[in-house]
Amino acid sequence: MTNILNKKTLDEKLIKKLEVSNPMALPKFKKITINAGVGKFIKDKNMLEVVRETLTQVSGQKPVETKARKSIAGFKVREGNVVGYMATLRGKRMYDFLARLVNVTLPRVRDFRGIPLSSVDREGNLSIGIKEHSVFPEVDQEKVHNIHGLQLTITVDANSRDEAIELYRAIGIPFAKKEL
Repeated sequence: MTNILNKKTLDEKLIKKLEVSNPMALPKFKKITINAGVGKFIKDKNMLEVVRETLTQVSGQKPVETKARKSIAGFKVREGNVVGYMATLRGKRMYDFLARLVNVTLPRVRDFRGIPLSSVDREGNLSIGIKEHSVFPEVDQEKVHNIHGLQLTITVDANSRDEAIELYRAIGIPFAKKEL
């Protein structure tokens, strides 16, 4: 774990906040799934390569192709076509990515006012959509021609939604303040 995600201090914060006596009962991060759909670029082979390369840079590992399960004429998609790319991060890569997300990427998002609490589901998993892939520091700004989005899903092992939200707050994920 990195400095901001120091396991000992994170556990101490959560034990006080959640009033849990056993550190093994604390919520933990399982994985981060990064997904990039190709959408309107489905016919452009160069753009498919750009999206794959971007996801490789952002995740630090080779992404897996996501293929269409069935044909949909309205979207001009045939069964077996590549419709996106996906990478799953676990362990050290996951914690490094979380640190970069909280400290570098989210502050670079234009007009960012925090992540809405509605982005956390009942199990405590957090889903974030990023409209511009160029906010990631790993992406070379000179090579950016077409902007595409990325979807992040942070999966946790928590007993409740509230425990997961406290875990996210403990590592510094900014949530939007409620409007009055």
